[in-house]
Amino acid sequence: MRAGVVVFPGSNCDRDLARAFRRAGARVEMLWHKEAALPPGLDVIGIPGGFSFGDYLRCGAIAARAPLMRAVAEYAGRGGHVIGICNGFQVMLEAGMLPGALMRNAGLKFVCRTVTLEVATDRGFPGEAYGKGREIRLPVAHHDGSYQADGETLDRLEGEGRVAFRYRGNPNGSARNIAGILSENGRVLGMMPHPERAVDPLQGGTDGAALFAALFAAAAAEPALRPA
Repeated sequence: MRAGVVVFPGSNCDRDLARAFRRAGARVEMLWHKEAALPPGLDVIGIPGGFSFGDYLRCGAIAARAPLMRAVAEYAGRGGHVIGICNGFQVMLEAGMLPGALMRNAGLKFVCRTVTLEVATDRGFPGEAYGKGREIRLPVAHHDGSYQADGETLDRLEGEGRVAFRYRGNPNGSARNIAGILSENGRVLGMMPHPERAVDPLQGGTDGAALFAALFAAAAAEPALRPA
């Protein structure tokens, strides 16, 4: 399996994500944001956490308009598997790949700690990784992590099984405790917690490892459509 990790100025979790991909058995390529096209043959794309472009304007707003993000959005539109974590989730929302927005934390403070999550879906690779209802523990580290959307969108996400994770004890004021959401086809995941920081016992936990294993298993079983 081949995976790409998008790199922006200010990314600080790109190497962590690449390492998690490699632990899951993938060959990894680092993808510079100014490239206009993706290398051929990628099975998974990761958009890492960090502070792309210094979080100027809005978190993820500049990165979402990078040339490579157009190619990433097209890849997702063809059925590709994409995961965006923390700032990567912010970038996805700004790029219109997923619905909703991430706002300032309710307490107006940066939150950095390990939190408990409930797996809220049996769909997609999150459901395959854990099973609906399971509790896992992952780190969070963000200032603008409060997920918000209008009531109709929230109802649709819940009704379609697209809420991937919920916080147990909401650290940021997210609507309905939402910590991560899926695309309509279940192949694109955006989440604020950091599974790549929980794949090795030396990190204090390994609950993130199953998510990456399931991601690559899903990509192998359901590859993206290649351009004509």
